[in-house]
Amino acid sequence: MSQLSQRPEKPVVGVSMPHESATQHVTGTALYTDDLVHRTKDLLHAYPVQVMKAHGRITALRTERALAMPGVVRVLTVADVPGVNDAGMKHDEPLFPDTVMFHGHAVAWVLGETLEAARIGAAAVEVELEELPSVITLQEAIAADSFHGARPVMETGDVEAGFADSAHVFTGELQFSDQEHFYLETHAALALIDEAGQVFIQSSTQHPSETQEIVAHVLGLHSHEVTVQCLRMGGGFGGKEMQPHGFAAVAALGAKLTGRPVRVRLNRTQDLTMSGKRHGFHAQWKIGFDADGRVRALDATLTADGGWSLDLSEPVTARALCHIDNTYWLPNARIAGRIAQTNKVSNTAFRGFGGPQGMLVIEDIMGRCAPLLGLDPMELRKRNFYGKGQSTPYGQPVLQPERIAAVWDQVQVNGGVADRKREIAAFNAAHPHTKRALAVTGLKFGISFNLTAFNQAGALVLIYKDGSVLINHGGTEMGQGLHTKMLQVAATSLGIPLHKVRLAPTRTDKVPNTSATAASAGADLNGGAIKNACEQLRERLHQVAATQFGASASDVRIVEGVVRALGSDKELAWDDLVHTAYFQRVQLSASGYYRTEGLHWDVKAFHGSPFKYFAHGAAAAEVEVDGFTGAYRIRRVDIVQDVGDSLSPMIDIGQVEGGFVQGAGWLTLEDMRWDATDGPNRGRLLTQAASTYKLPSFSEMPEEFYVSLMENATEEGAVYGSKAVGEPPLMLAFSVREALRQAAAAFGPSGADVRLASPATPEAVYWAIEEARRGAVAVNGQVRTGVTASSGV
Repeated sequence: MSQLSQRPEKPVVGVSMPHESATQHVTGTALYTDDLVHRTKDLLHAYPVQVMKAHGRITALRTERALAMPGVVRVLTVADVPGVNDAGMKHDEPLFPDTVMFHGHAVAWVLGETLEAARIGAAAVEVELEELPSVITLQEAIAADSFHGARPVMETGDVEAGFADSAHVFTGELQFSDQEHFYLETHAALALIDEAGQVFIQSSTQHPSETQEIVAHVLGLHSHEVTVQCLRMGGGFGGKEMQPHGFAAVAALGAKLTGRPVRVRLNRTQDLTMSGKRHGFHAQWKIGFDADGRVRALDATLTADGGWSLDLSEPVTARALCHIDNTYWLPNARIAGRIAQTNKVSNTAFRGFGGPQGMLVIEDIMGRCAPLLGLDPMELRKRNFYGKGQSTPYGQPVLQPERIAAVWDQVQVNGGVADRKREIAAFNAAHPHTKRALAVTGLKFGISFNLTAFNQAGALVLIYKDGSVLINHGGTEMGQGLHTKMLQVAATSLGIPLHKVRLAPTRTDKVPNTSATAASAGADLNGGAIKNACEQLRERLHQVAATQFGASASDVRIVEGVVRALGSDKELAWDDLVHTAYFQRVQLSASGYYRTEGLHWDVKAFHGSPFKYFAHGAAAAEVEVDGFTGAYRIRRVDIVQDVGDSLSPMIDIGQVEGGFVQGAGWLTLEDMRWDATDGPNRGRLLTQAASTYKLPSFSEMPEEFYVSLMENATEEGAVYGSKAVGEPPLMLAFSVREALRQAAAAFGPSGADVRLASPATPEAVYWAIEEARRGAVAVNGQVRTGVTASSGV
């Protein structure tokens, strides 16, 4: 076992403990960015001037009336930018645009003594617009050839030969919705200027270093003149990876120009209408199976709705292509990706980062084709699992294929799936107007950033004379429990009790050039960096202890704050050791660093090994559907998730539960609607609040919910043998969607392909039921509507 993976005696990692801020969360004492407003003197409030048209060129922008309003201090426009007027990393997101690109685009910001004054001032700004044609839907973009960014193509094997060898060939398409992050805390930033002209920004951001970089180039400063701190976030889910930068830049610009602190905090409607979502996708596909139901070839085109600018659309699309295989070996495949440019908000990272979109395509294909092949969906899936020695379509070997089968088998045992399927068949036979179904789906999710350079992290660990420890790392806390795990890693690495370690807020003047807390890599990267820093300190302290014991430094052990040497009865307390080290002038601080080894990726060839490892999991979901309304309930869910050797089991189980429910929301409830008519509100987001955008709540939770972590699952080469947990469980919600499809199919004849919209709302389920009842889909290989089937190709 590697040094990185090996655990010492009596480790603090692996112990279940609550979130490090849980008490503050539930008592309301945890501070978030906007809470600091009440501690800040002479504050100004910023309010956006939004233009409620989908597309148009600004011909005039008049601020005189706004400036005459009581309490209005200044109106920020493009003329005020001393540096670069751009808030994106692709240089296609002007902070103050001259062309409105989506309904609700902010073209100026008003600074007021109060938020109300700023709001009234923003309403008084006059904007004249020359309206331009707009593209709102994916269908419109495809028809208009409206695309931007890269168009990757992933190929393996010989696709045409694969189809020629196929006994059954099916074609179809699928379009599925985007998803709103709906974090509890909206975008927020607070900027101050000190006496030396240094810019200090409190920001709700998943990527403080990039926020620092964007603010610096907007203000025409160097990065060392800008410091960004993130206390914590009230949720992020990827929505605060790229998009906080512009809001922080507005606050910093206002503070620089006025000399006063400036606060930007979006209300819920502004956040919904101004910030990006999960990318909706359209997929067109053709798949070939041999006579035994094994995939021989797949040819697909995935089109992502990127919105008006690129943001992270290129890596999101790339990850979708890299995950279209999910747990299935595709010996011959050609997958093309492209990004539609539409006049909507710029879509961005969201938990899973394109992986869910790619995996949904293959799971939808499996669910639709299984009855046409005369196979149980579970059997079709299992027949196509990766085996030993097989590689992904982009060339990465799948090194743990046995775990795909292991979690699959274990979830069936845990859930009593075989017995329950018999019970469901008996129930359905006795209930013509209510049907139940149980589906099992698995996952294989790659862990690491697509861009190899992002797979690095730093940390700063300080030991004080009294033996207390302060750790700084580059990861941000958005409720996922990263800080809790990092405290456990530090305590384990140093061999001391957890109460001796404290964690400082994430800020760019402590750990520079950090990567975003994203891609489920936060614990891997920052844990590796903290462990590295602690090991440097421990080695120094071992030398000090060795002189005290008259032993070799290699024989010194520190366990639970007690220092001993092998073969000696002497003991030394941690605090005394640190005190002695200080008086021996031993350095008690260390900067740690970690980079993920073994990654390589050729973006042009779309080939390589971009991921350190794959996370695996499986879920069994049972649903009950009402045949009159399409309403349904999730009766039971069983999950087995591979998290390696868990760093913090209670945290990981919470992440699995939360990720699954968020995935179920995306697939069954969260139906984003945009005005695509030619009326005056074209391009307007219609689902602007929780009253019109349905989020999963207690009533949508599974009535029975069982989560198990895979045992004996050490991951070699990852910090203390753990695996990532943030994103993978979201994809387990495919089991709910597939169960709904099977329940809808139970209302019609067997052997039918049932199309199910995504999200599978009760309305969508009702129409699937009606389609099943009519039998208006391909049955027994005959071509009707839906999947086109051909045999003997």
